[in-house]
Formats: sequence, C-alpha cells, structure tokens
Amino acid sequence: MSVKVRFAPSPTGRLHVGNVRTAISNWLFARKMGGVFFLRIDDTDVERSTQEYEDGIREDLIWLGLNWDEEAHQSKRFDRYDEVVEKLKSDGRLYACYETAQELELKRKIQLGQGKPPLYDRTGLNLTDEEKAAFEAEGRKPHWRFKLQTPARVEWDDLVRGHQNFDIEALSDPILVREDGSYLYTLPSVVDDIDFGITHIMRGEDHSANSAVQTQVFEALGAKAPEMAHFALLTGAKGEGLSKRLGSASIKSYREEDGLEAMSIVSLLAKIGSSDPIEPFTSMEPLIEQFEFSKFSRATAKFDPRDLELLNAKILHVTEYAVVKDRLDSGVTEDIWNVARANIEKLADAGDWLHIIKGPIKPEINDGEFIAKAAKLLPEGEWDATTWKIWTTAVKEVTGARGRDLFMPLRQALTGLDHGPEMAPLLPLIGEEEVRKRLSTNPLHYKLHEDTQI
Repeated sequence: MSVKVRFAPSPTGRLHVGNVRTAISNWLFARKMGGVFFLRIDDTDVERSTQEYEDGIREDLIWLGLNWDEEAHQSKRFDRYDEVVEKLKSDGRLYACYETAQELELKRKIQLGQGKPPLYDRTGLNLTDEEKAAFEAEGRKPHWRFKLQTPARVEWDDLVRGHQNFDIEALSDPILVREDGSYLYTLPSVVDDIDFGITHIMRGEDHSANSAVQTQVFEALGAKAPEMAHFALLTGAKGEGLSKRLGSASIKSYREEDGLEAMSIVSLLAKIGSSDPIEPFTSMEPLIEQFEFSKFSRATAKFDPRDLELLNAKILHVTEYAVVKDRLDSGVTEDIWNVARANIEKLADAGDWLHIIKGPIKPEINDGEFIAKAAKLLPEGEWDATTWKIWTTAVKEVTGARGRDLFMPLRQALTGLDHGPEMAPLLPLIGEEEVRKRLSTNPLHYKLHEDTQI
C-alpha cells in the first residue's frame, strides 16, 4: 500500500511540542513505509495567518530534520472548496442557518438547564423560503451546517486507540461555512485529504469526534475516510495544556533561548507516551526503524522540559566535533571539544570551558603552602596526557596528600572549580605557562621560591 500522510499546521502562531509531536509521528511513519510526508498550510483564517508564522513553521521543521515531499496552501484552493459547497447544497447535505451567536448560546443554556445535551435543534433545516427571506431582509447572513445522517454510528479501527464507535445522534450538525463565507477546518481538510490522496490521518485524540463527523463528509463526497490514529494528548509536567498562542514550550524558544539540540526534542517526542524507553538519539534512522503504532498508550503523556535538558546533555556527550564545529564559539578546537563535551549540558557551555582553559580565571586556593609546594614540582619539558600523573605522583610523595586531598586543591587552583573534565587531558590544553601563572597567584609560592632552590 502506498502511504501518504500530512502535517497541517495553521500559520497563526509558533509550533509547540504538542503539534510537533504529531509532525514527528507522521514523518517517522511515512519514512518507515517509504511514503510521502505532505505539508499542508492551513491558512484559511486569512486575518490571523501571517507569512512570519508560516516561515517559522518551515524553519522549525527544517531544524528538526522533518523534510517534506509535497506541500499546498489552503488559501489557494478556495475555488475548489466553493465547488464542493455547491455540490453539498444541491445534495441537501448543507443547509442555511440564521441564528446569531447569542441566540445559539441561549439555546445551549436552555438545553443544559433542562438536563439535555447542548445539540443544535436543526431549526435551520426546517425554515421556509419566506422565513429565510425575512431573515435576510433583516440583514442576517446564513452560516451553513452539514446535515449528519442519523440514526447512524461511525466506526473505525483506530491504529492507536483500537475500535472506535460514535453515535452520530450525540453530535450537532457541524458548521462548515461561517456567515462571512469563510471556512472552518472540517470542509477544506476533507477535500484536501481526498484530492491529495491522504491514506492515514494521525493526530491527537481531541480530534476523535471530529473524525466521526469528517467520516460522513468523506462519504457525502463519494470517498472513503483514510485510516486513522489518534494519539493521547500531551500535557505539561503538572497536567496543564500546551498553547501555541501563549508561546508555551515553542520550538523556537527551545532553539534560540534554551539552546537545545534538535535531536533532544525529536528523541523525546518520538518516544513519549510509548512503551519504548526515553533515550538520546543522534540520528533519525533508529527512530524510523522502531516506530510502531502498537507501542503507544491511550494514557495522557506528560511532557517535562527537564527531560529535554537531560537528553540534550547526553546527546552532546557523544557528538563528534565535526558535527558541531560550525556552531561552536571561535577558539573551541577539536581537542578542547573532546575534553569539554562530557561536562556540558548545552553547546554554549563549551565556550565556558574555552574561557577556563585560556583564562583569565580566579584560582581558588585554600591551602597556600600545599599549592606552593606543588608549583615547585611541575614537570619541565613537553607536556602531554601523562604530565598530570607524573606531577601528582611527585606531589603525593612530597606532601603525603592522597585522593581528594591531592587532586581537589590542584583542580581548584587551576580551574577555579571543584568539578569538570579529567585533568590529564585538560592540563596540557591550559599549558605550562598558564598553569605556572595560576599557581603563582598564591603569595606563599614566592616565599618558598625565594627560600628553596627549585
């Protein structure tokens, strides 16, 4: 079977982890099946859609490695949607309604007050031509509802949630066209899925009821609904929703403000809510190979930004210099990267270690006499990865210091920190001249230097 899936963002805000998770799942499935990943820009909301947000969507997808094979803009297909609207009208499946928003809200409150479900009562379906003319004489313009076939049940075997069964009588006839003639999501989406040959619809479980309605729209247009997969919703660590309009957890903020690697985001969102463990990936290939609908749970998945930070660090720890060299601070060489990468959480942290290596820093010296003795024992000649061991062995023999009492004062004096990379490769990067300079900041060094021949 030839597979074609779509990711359909609206350019009315930045992408956030919730809709990017959908994009990743669609992309992985398409690549695993050798299919097509179709980018559809849902820009029917002309007032709120902007080129800036559309450019942002593309920027985010490219950064994440989610390349697309085909694309389309809904704003360029209004003639096609108009054609379908006329067909549905002539078939008696689209009917005019003249209630105002306030009147509909009043009906809803009355139904709720009577203990009834707030469903549209199909008043518009029973209007006479005279009544319609009277409304239009008042200046009212109709909105258009799709007439659901009732009684009926819509069923499908969901690739994530299993067998789904919806009683159509429990749903209101959906509005497809607003008073101003603009389209809501449902009609353009179904028409596009038909015209572009979409085989699988993959999205959040909050669209399940929409899928039941859309199935009848597919059938009204002589088509069969694609296979469907509805993933459990993604919430924040405390169960709160993720909003793109508020910029919550936007991909742009993770990239530009937090400095995260793209694969940390992909690694988490590809596995969250599944039976697979969350672990760092440096390439897409294993994620493609491991993707299976059967692994995903129906339980809500919680997204914790701290998980991203942990994954980010683990990815950087195994990342080769060639992969990141163009994004590193000037001066971070391959040798510095190989020493520093195991001790950073974000790429920018490598610049901190460049500063520690090249200086200037403020050494931390708590035992001046110990450091002064250690300075006298620094090896002469060419320094390499063996110099640290030669030096510390000599210091141990002279001072009797061992373990932490030996190594920590030296680390603090040379880096100003009590943690960091192994000192053996770090010492030659700092260099003999700089090491002697840092150790000589201790006044006792000068005294011992004057009193004792080195």
